[in-house]
Amino acid sequence: MSQPSLLSATEYAGGVVCIDTGYVRERLAGCYLLEAEDCVAFIETGTSATVPHMLSLLEARGWTREQVRYVIVTHVHLDHAGGAGLLMQQLPEAEFLVHPRGARHMIDPSRLEASVRAVYSDDYFEDTFAPLVPIAAERTREMREGDTIKLGTRKLRFIDTPGHARHHFCVWDEQTRGWFTGDTFGISYRELDTENGFFIFPTTTPIELDPPRLHESVGRLLEADPEWMYLTHFGRVGNPWLLGPQLLAALDAMVDIAERNEHDDQRGKRIRSELKDWLFDAARGHGVGLSDARLHELLANDIELNAQGLEVWLQRRART
Repeated sequence: MSQPSLLSATEYAGGVVCIDTGYVRERLAGCYLLEAEDCVAFIETGTSATVPHMLSLLEARGWTREQVRYVIVTHVHLDHAGGAGLLMQQLPEAEFLVHPRGARHMIDPSRLEASVRAVYSDDYFEDTFAPLVPIAAERTREMREGDTIKLGTRKLRFIDTPGHARHHFCVWDEQTRGWFTGDTFGISYRELDTENGFFIFPTTTPIELDPPRLHESVGRLLEADPEWMYLTHFGRVGNPWLLGPQLLAALDAMVDIAERNEHDDQRGKRIRSELKDWLFDAARGHGVGLSDARLHELLANDIELNAQGLEVWLQRRART
């Protein structure tokens, strides 16, 4: 099992700490420690390789494992939830909170494991995600639209946010007026920040992309008039009222690329090429001055996964 080279964490005001999970590269994926008066919660877990570092940070900040009340995942894609079972083994008082459509896959992750092995290979699974540890059903709670919990005096509210995946919710933190957005509010890497602010684009990974519903979910997040968005990819961003329209415009552009190439014999190749060109041009327009080689290093994984997701969406749409 691969390990992150070091623990990197960023503390934000209001008792929120972003932990770099070490997935793929530094500052690509994060999870969060949410602190209250006498207890804490983890939101997202990264992969199993992240768990020792999460526990080390917990201890370094003066918390015991018994003080962790909740482990929460926005959805069950393995870069968000792969470490949940291993983490829950180490937290005797924690309750696992998950979307109703994802709960069974965390109680019995065999289908998740088989899918990843089939798509990426056994070696990739073993190196990146193993082990996937089941979570006991009696420690699992399904969180539905409008459900709330208290973490100390801190109130968290859950809303259903399909579009990226059907098993996706977002978590509203009333104390900081921020959403823990998983993948619903897209991707914003700190390396692409400029004097023009945050650069943001959607994640359209397989297999349940639904652009109209993703539009609706982003709109619902903005209706709360948030001050912050806590992204899994990566970290806290502000000015949601500005970023939201940019994110939706980028989603529309990506959908347009897919639809224009839907009947092309080289559809996959053309979608990948045009996605790369669009993202590079958008980054340059935002003032990103990195070399093409560095941009490719940062974005190649997202270009590939987004292209795959758009193709799966086209295939599913053609069958209906």
